[in-house]
Amino acid sequence: MTQEELIQLAFKARENSYSPYSKFAVGACLLCKDGRTFFGANIENCAYGSGMCAERNATFSAYSNGVRKDDIEAIAIVSKAQTISYPCAACRQVLCELLNGDTPIILSNGVQTVVTTIDEITPFAFKPEDLAQ
Repeated sequence: MTQEELIQLAFKARENSYSPYSKFAVGACLLCKDGRTFFGANIENCAYGSGMCAERNATFSAYSNGVRKDDIEAIAIVSKAQTISYPCAACRQVLCELLNGDTPIILSNGVQTVVTTIDEITPFAFKPEDLAQ
């Protein structure tokens, strides 16, 4: 699958966003090395902390179906913001543990696209090995 196809699938997932409060719809598509895809959209709630971001929804869906970090080819995360939207801190923390550090993270607003990795956008991340006593 091409990068552009993955971005378009993420925009399709964005259509399922439930964002009545922020009006900020986000979509994500996680691509596995075997070609499977997992989708996520941000889901808000009037109890704000109860919502979930698109990239975590896609990643949790993949993990719920037996995918692990070595199975993941890339993830695309999209919005229609004027600038590129990067994952929030909570999503970065989750992605640090559930993606390999060099897995491509493709960010797009439909006009611009940036390809990065979790290691690049989260230096000095707290990781499982930091729990060692």
